[in-house]
Amino acid sequence: MSTFIIAEAGVNHNGDRHLAKQLIDIAADAGADAVKFQTFQADRVVSRHAPKAEYQTQTTDKTESQLDMVRKLELSISDHEVLINHAQTRGIQFLSTPFDLPSLQLLTQQFGLKTIKIPSGEITNAPFLLEISQSAQNIILSTGMSTLAEVEAALGVLAFGFISPMDKRPQRGGFEQAFASEAGQQQLRDRVTLLHCTTEYPAPFAEVNLRAMDTLASAFGLPVGYSDHTPGIHISLAAVARGAKIIEKHFTSDRTLPGPDHQASLEPHELNQLVQQIHEIEQSLGDGIKRPTASEWKNRDIARKSLVAAQVIALGEVFTEENLTCKRPGIGCSPFSYWQTLGHIAAKPYPIDEPLDV
Repeated sequence: MSTFIIAEAGVNHNGDRHLAKQLIDIAADAGADAVKFQTFQADRVVSRHAPKAEYQTQTTDKTESQLDMVRKLELSISDHEVLINHAQTRGIQFLSTPFDLPSLQLLTQQFGLKTIKIPSGEITNAPFLLEISQSAQNIILSTGMSTLAEVEAALGVLAFGFISPMDKRPQRGGFEQAFASEAGQQQLRDRVTLLHCTTEYPAPFAEVNLRAMDTLASAFGLPVGYSDHTPGIHISLAAVARGAKIIEKHFTSDRTLPGPDHQASLEPHELNQLVQQIHEIEQSLGDGIKRPTASEWKNRDIARKSLVAAQVIALGEVFTEENLTCKRPGIGCSPFSYWQTLGHIAAKPYPIDEPLDV
């Protein structure tokens, strides 16, 4: 199964529809499977008192509030329509992360998106998780900043939404029961992918903890991928080699553009490399059966060795450690026969380097 590659445009369009279309083109040209944006109404998501994250103060105006910054990054309904149509034209799946209920409804009801990506910051937003579970066919859940217990609690809400009637009153005990039920577990297996993530921009390599991907897969039995915020592409490649089913990576048209996420994003040529090298890794993983490949068969005789005469051996001479050795090519008697050949009598003369035929 191929790794599903999400090129995360996020808010790197800077509120400019034309730049957003350019990002779709970059993702499509690179061969990504999906391009993902963010859908939100700033006043529903960020309070007037919310501070910026440390990395945002370093990449944007320090005197500007988080709310003012986010307002400039909204995409309108008409923007969404244009971008979804453009993605369809370019043959790439359009995804977006909603951050509020009207945005979720816009994506799932008006535009018919089947897959919803839940960001790490919403993993404890139980009412929103429930709405998503009742609206989306498939869910990708990022788990940055989370403990295993918090991931389980979020999955309980999703399971409850999957299997319960819409009018059933949500409660913590019901979430736990839904998570523990076979019906809930089956729905989770069919519809949810978890993404390991380190929520920092850029994420320090020492805090990546890729082995947590294995922990998530073992704990929940769900497909697991990786949302990568580290510099470069090599950690994403390592995640693919460890079995990531999805890779999500931020990209931009130009890392020097103003805005909160550009500096921690790939540029177009790097996105191209990421997609190409992921596919090369997929090819290299193989089926796990240890056997000579088609290319190796033609090299076996050249690279392996045979028993040969280390010196001239006369007819009737005894084979000894002094007159036998192992040299290429491997077209004669196997070196595994060395010990059983010692002490035998040569049935014919052998010049130096001639393979034995005993």
